[in-house]
Amino acid sequence: MPLIQMKTPLVEMDGDEMTRILWQQIKDELILPFVDLKTEYYDLGLLEREKTKDGITVDAANAIKKHGVGVKCATITPNAQRVSEYNLTEMWKSPNGTIRAILDGTVFRAPILIDSVKPVVKTWKKPITIARHAYGDVYRATEYRVPEKGRAELVFTGENGASFRKTIYDFECPGVLQGMYNKDSSIRSFAHSCFQYALSTKQDLWFSTKDTISKLYDHTFKDIFQEIFDADYKEKFDALGITYFYTLIDDAVARVIRSDGGYIWACKNYDGDVMSDMVSTAFGSLAMMTSVLVSPDGNYEFEAAHGTVTRHYYKYLQGEETSTNPMATIFAWSGALKKRGELDNLPALSAFGEALEQASIETLDAGIMTKDLVGLCEGITPKAVSSIAFIREIRGRLSAKLA
Repeated sequence: MPLIQMKTPLVEMDGDEMTRILWQQIKDELILPFVDLKTEYYDLGLLEREKTKDGITVDAANAIKKHGVGVKCATITPNAQRVSEYNLTEMWKSPNGTIRAILDGTVFRAPILIDSVKPVVKTWKKPITIARHAYGDVYRATEYRVPEKGRAELVFTGENGASFRKTIYDFECPGVLQGMYNKDSSIRSFAHSCFQYALSTKQDLWFSTKDTISKLYDHTFKDIFQEIFDADYKEKFDALGITYFYTLIDDAVARVIRSDGGYIWACKNYDGDVMSDMVSTAFGSLAMMTSVLVSPDGNYEFEAAHGTVTRHYYKYLQGEETSTNPMATIFAWSGALKKRGELDNLPALSAFGEALEQASIETLDAGIMTKDLVGLCEGITPKAVSSIAFIREIRGRLSAKLA
């Protein structure tokens, strides 16, 4: 078969540890044999980020703004242990956070469902999509370890002379401080992205914060969402028969557990991080979760929502065979290729992305899977295989579909 052609390159962002190994295996087995792959490559592995003082992450984000679609491997966000392990000069910030801040988008995460893995929450019948605000809050916070007794103050000095000063706390002993922020323009982009995604997928939209406690910070999110909905989207939602409503996050959690799914749940940055992990795990596995960053100006970044699977990577380095689930990474590639095909009017490329996803699901439905899913299956007798064996099983089915 001739290779499926591309016009515009994908922005390819390589990553760390076991997911980096899977990344190359997926390319070698599932993409390069079928697609004349064009990418603009950026190595976001931790050593390269250290070498470039994280400049490569900024370059990758700007490349997505140029080309429109990117696909990203999981990367390490270093903590103190990683700083020592990799001999870093700085505890570099999350690459995902940096990219999200530059693209000013919203992350939409939804579980990949298969018949043999039932949700832990027995009422769930349809996917729950988490819309995670992708800017600010704790991910861009400034922190300080308070060393002694003293006064902590919140100070703002306006460009035109306005000022604000308020005591946060009079420390009687050492402690810790954190200052975080957000901005109206990003909250507005978040709201528009959520409303537009709800319209495009014809799903209800829920939004939740803790505005009863955070009476200014969280309440600002609530007010901006309502203002934009009333002005720009209410009639469109009514016409489709879908709804938008706001509720406290406490209430939202209770509603989610009682629901049957099939809606979008919009959350602030940290809430979305935690709740997407909760939803994906309750549906089966964190490795069975799609993730796409959508910016208001039409840029897309597809990624795996999980980490770099460090424990498996150390086994791999010792020559041991690993059974690491590559599904989220496969769906990052398939999603990016489908979107690239859509934007460039290349139906064959979009059809390839669909075929790759179908071949992956059919492999799981046949009971061939990685070890993380074996104990979750019902109604079939699963067979646990290694990562590369699983990927090659998918390749066989994909080849048959394309033939």
